[in-house]
Amino acid sequence: MSRPIVVGGALLREGRLLAARRTAPAELAGRWELPGGKVEPGESAPEALVREFQEELGVVVRPVERVPGEWALPSGHVLHVWVAALVRGEPRALQDHDQLRWVTAHEALTLDWLPPDRPAVTWTTTHL
Repeated sequence: MSRPIVVGGALLREGRLLAARRTAPAELAGRWELPGGKVEPGESAPEALVREFQEELGVVVRPVERVPGEWALPSGHVLHVWVAALVRGEPRALQDHDQLRWVTAHEALTLDWLPPDRPAVTWTTTHL
């Protein structure tokens, strides 16, 4: 039986990656992640990515390609990451985050990423 999926988005613009700093839960607050969330029943991972970016950041994105691999989360879910392109809007920290940054590949490597996001960030920054 497959585990439930959480989808993350490596949103790219002009050679930079969007990083989002968590506000909750307490054990994750202050650390960086690729925005996203749980795939709901009846929803595909790309559909969930589009919905989550609308809810969390107020933007419309287009999933481009899936980052190779998947990563286990403490919740029992598995993380799938998609490279995404910004279609409309400017990202704003609406929920779950207190700061957003567009970072270069070098800057991305200096942030304190959540462990499950690190391999996808590394893959993405080598493909910018």
